[in-house]
Amino acid sequence: MQKFKWRRIVLKVGSALIAPEQDGCRSRYLLTIAQFIVRCRAQGIEVILVSSGSVAAGSHLFPEQEKRSVTMKKAMAAAGQTEMMAMWDRFFDFPSAQILLTHGDLRDRERYTSIRETVFTLLEHGVLPIINENDTVTTDDLKVGDNDNLSAMVAAAADADALMIFSDVDGLYDKNPNLHEDAVLLPEIDSIDESIYAMAGCATSAVGTGGMKTKIEAAEKATSHGITTFILNGFKEQTFNRLLEGDNPGTIFKPYDKPMQEAVHWMTHTANEQGEVVVEGSIDKSTEDGCIRSDEIVAVHGEFGVGDTILVRSDDGTRLAKATANYSSCLLNFIADNEQSEFSEKMQDSIGPVVSEKDIALLEKS
Repeated sequence: MQKFKWRRIVLKVGSALIAPEQDGCRSRYLLTIAQFIVRCRAQGIEVILVSSGSVAAGSHLFPEQEKRSVTMKKAMAAAGQTEMMAMWDRFFDFPSAQILLTHGDLRDRERYTSIRETVFTLLEHGVLPIINENDTVTTDDLKVGDNDNLSAMVAAAADADALMIFSDVDGLYDKNPNLHEDAVLLPEIDSIDESIYAMAGCATSAVGTGGMKTKIEAAEKATSHGITTFILNGFKEQTFNRLLEGDNPGTIFKPYDKPMQEAVHWMTHTANEQGEVVVEGSIDKSTEDGCIRSDEIVAVHGEFGVGDTILVRSDDGTRLAKATANYSSCLLNFIADNEQSEFSEKMQDSIGPVVSEKDIALLEKS
């Protein structure tokens, strides 16, 4: 490779490539992707595969129904997952490993760290990690919802250099190519803003759950962590040849010049806030004893404990930051409700910062 020098990459393969007819896995497109993985590994590049398609792969094992229940889809995912893993495994002469995740796993810091360690250990021993959302057990509260965003979270957790999202589209166009013949493919995106999201339209795959919007969301998550991101057509064999030749066959999203640190990125893009702390005005990061002191709190909403992720917003409703709480909502509520009392004033003087500077991720736009 001349142009692209990767140490570790994450490939996201959509359902349309796994089960294009929704009647089980098909090798028609997967064989080319598998060959790309083999060729990358032969060049010393570590590969992580995020594979959609368990529901589509297992759907043919169940009676046809016009409207599938959530329970039916979970059953399809359970059956289809084994078929999908078997399909991938037979392409390789090296071992692979299955990792099934929910957003609940990723947003819990301890489990997130455990996932990182597992992936790193697999890679160190030459095992290909194959990751999918655990559709069989996940709930609305715990699911990521699409594997585009899941792949970005995985890429960040794995400290990848590049994320490649393969689907049935060539990349990002300036308008929907299915509706406009004069749509132009955009080969390179320097930064993601509202104008980029506006180009996404409402296009979705007939098989998968994601669309162009989720791919851009994934690109935003990945590039903010310093990960070069591609949206590529996985149906075309030339896509993979051009990548290996150092050429860009789709749309490339350039990474941030100053990427977020791993812990801050996790807090911003993966962790869910468990409650809110309302402060007056904006956050002053110049204070010596931390970002937020107890006497700056206007109100506390929700229930959270020490170490939970919280949202910090101003009293006018502006989302200021996500942060790790140093104290529980119970204690902070007591201080806020009794700020005029002598006991509360002594507590404010004795406790440290509610949120420390090293544990905060600002959400204000620069």
